[in-house]
Formats: sequence, C-alpha cells, structure tokens
Amino acid sequence: MPSQFSRSLFRRLVDDADRDGGLKPAPRKAEPSNFLRHIVGLAGTKSADGLIDPKLVLSWLFSHLGAGAFYTGLLVPVREAGALLPQIFTAALIHGRGRRKWVWALGSAVQGLAAGGIALAGLRLEGALAGAVIVALLAVLAVARSACSVAYKDVLGKTIGQSRRGTVTGTASTIGSAAVVIFALVLLFVPVDRYALVEWAIFLAAIGWGIGAVMMALMVEDDDGGTGDQGLPNPWTLMREDRQLRLFIMARALLVGTALAPPYLVLLASKGSQDFAELGGLVLASSVAAFLSAYIWGRLSDRSSRRVLIYAGLAAAVSLALALGMNAMGLAQTIWAMPVVLFCLMLAYHGVRQGRSTHLVDMSAPGERADYTAVSNTVVGIFLLVAGAGAAALGSVSVPLVIGVFLVMSVAGAWIATKLTEVQT
Repeated sequence: MPSQFSRSLFRRLVDDADRDGGLKPAPRKAEPSNFLRHIVGLAGTKSADGLIDPKLVLSWLFSHLGAGAFYTGLLVPVREAGALLPQIFTAALIHGRGRRKWVWALGSAVQGLAAGGIALAGLRLEGALAGAVIVALLAVLAVARSACSVAYKDVLGKTIGQSRRGTVTGTASTIGSAAVVIFALVLLFVPVDRYALVEWAIFLAAIGWGIGAVMMALMVEDDDGGTGDQGLPNPWTLMREDRQLRLFIMARALLVGTALAPPYLVLLASKGSQDFAELGGLVLASSVAAFLSAYIWGRLSDRSSRRVLIYAGLAAAVSLALALGMNAMGLAQTIWAMPVVLFCLMLAYHGVRQGRSTHLVDMSAPGERADYTAVSNTVVGIFLLVAGAGAAALGSVSVPLVIGVFLVMSVAGAWIATKLTEVQT
C-alpha cells in the first residue's frame, strides 16, 4: 500500500492524480509509491552521471594521474558508443522479459560497481595503467547503461500513467542537476583537497547507482509476458533507400565533436600545471549551460530541427575556434578561459542533442521510428569509436590539432544539415 507521504507527493506534483493513465489495476494502485521510487532512483543515477562525467571529471582525474592524451581521448567515445552499440544485441532479449525492472536494477548495480572500481583505481594506480583500467571499467559501465536504457521506457510506461511520466523524469533531472551544481560550487569555493573531493564524488556516484538499483527492485511491475522484438533492418540498405536518413546520420556523426571535444579542453586548461582549480568552473559551466539551453533549443526544434542542427554546428565551430585562439594567446590555463569556452560548447552540444532527437522523430513515420533510431544509433556508435580512437591517437601528438579537426567536422556537419528537408509543419 502507498504511504501517506507518497500519496501526498503524488497529488502535489501531478495534475490528474485520479485518472488511471492507462495502467492496469495493480500498478495503478501502487502508482504513488512507484512515482516516489522513480524519483529517488532516477535522481540517484542522474546525480551519479554528473559526478562521474567522462567529459570533465574523469578527464580531470586522468590529467592528475598522468594517464596521457590517448586514454583521455578514449573516455567519451567508450562511454557514448558503449551505451549505443549493445542495444542491437540486447533489445530482443530484454523486451522478451515479462518484468524489465530486473534488467534495470541489475544494470544500475553493475554501473555502481564499475564506478566504485574507477574510484579505487584512481587511489591505487597512476599513469597509463590507471588510464587502461579506468577506460575498461567505463566500458563495463557503458554497456550496463545501455541495458538500462532499453529497459527503462518499458518500466516507466507500465508503472506510471500517461501525462505523469514527464513529471517523474523532470523532477529527478532537476534534483540530479542540483546535486551536480552543488558539487561544482564545492569545488570552486570550499578549501579542501580537490583530488580527494573528486574521489569522494566518484564513490558517491557508485552509491547513487546502488540507490537506483534498490528503488527499481522495489518497483511494482506487472508481468506482461514480454513484448518480443522484430529485429533490425539492414542499416546499409535502409540508408541507401532513404537519402534523408543518410544525410541525417552523416550530419549527426560529424557533429559528435561537441561531445568528444570537452576532454581536450580539460587537457588545454591543465597543460603544464597541476593546479586544477578550474575543474569546478568547468563543471559549473556545463551544468548551467544544460539548464539554460534545454528549453530554448526544444522550442526552436519544434519550429525547425534542421535549423537547430545548423546553428548548433556553427556554434560549436565558433566555440572551438575560441579555444584555439585562447590557447595561442597563452590564456588557456587561466581559471576563466576554458569554462567560458566549455559553456559555449555545451550550449551547442545540447542543441545537437535536441535537434537530432526532434528531427529523427518528425522525419519518420510512426512505424519507422524504432528502425530509424536503431540504425542511427548503430552507425553513429561505430563512428564514435573510430573518431574517438583516431582523436585519442592524434591527441598524443597535438591537442590543439584535435580541436581543429573537431572544428572542421562541426562546420561540415552544419553544412550537411542544410541539405536536410524541413520536417516540421
């Protein structure tokens, strides 16, 4: 039975608490309790994502450990591609299960264990060995995350009614963002050893995923016998037959520089120095950019997702050019320079994310969306691995050169986006 607190919270946060929302009787009765479990569990995992962010936190940790540009460059592609590629192989198995909450709970638990391993490696290892071990653990974390991603939408749909699901995820995201902002402010203003603080943050991330696993295990979910899966079409056939999908994937792939570039900004900021006071500024800049840009990009995408992709690509190019200019002028290691660049770049990054998501949904018919999403994720995931590995190798020679390559890719992605058709009516 739902507690008085969960019922009260449920009624305060939703507008239609008395509607069944399309739920079956058992989950409908448990919905207030499930609502609270979703918020607590998701808040824990979303906080964990920010506390162990490969683009910033782990990149900073690698700078401190002396892991080198090669392993630093692998962080984001391993994390991003690892969360995309396995979905092809796991979707049928996961959708065939009657209760998908156990997949999510197990995946969250594995992420917590991997995060704990990363924290221990940061305490015990250094140099290239630390880089190799942490990248391997991050790969495990990413694969577990991909399983959670496949399972979660089904669990949410079976346990939370229609028109209340956005409130659950939005509330949890707000709590998670607040936790990361607090972390950034502590890094900026509290006079403590920053390396120890980062290590504690990673341990807290492990706890956050553990909380998520427990909350999901407690979820009341009906056994629907499994939905099955129809498999995936041949990606190359689908792209050959649909020019717009082909152009969309090309634009999305070229714009991955917005995700891959931040670790190299960290390397620029910390080059030749072990004073990492700028980490708090970088984390704060990233969090504030996400908070400020999501709604604006969303509104613009509803008008023209094509233009959002163009604008975001050009904004990324300008941001990366600014980074190269500041590095040439010897300003990259100042406490304000890279946070300013990162703020601009993350605005572009969230524009790319919002634009690509909206464009893919609006360009495809309802029966095509699952196939288009799977094909897009597969191809871009492969490209992420290849581009990330290439950038990591090139970064061992010259970090500014890698940033220059991402700049050219961003311009090319924006140019290809101009060839997309307008899909909003």
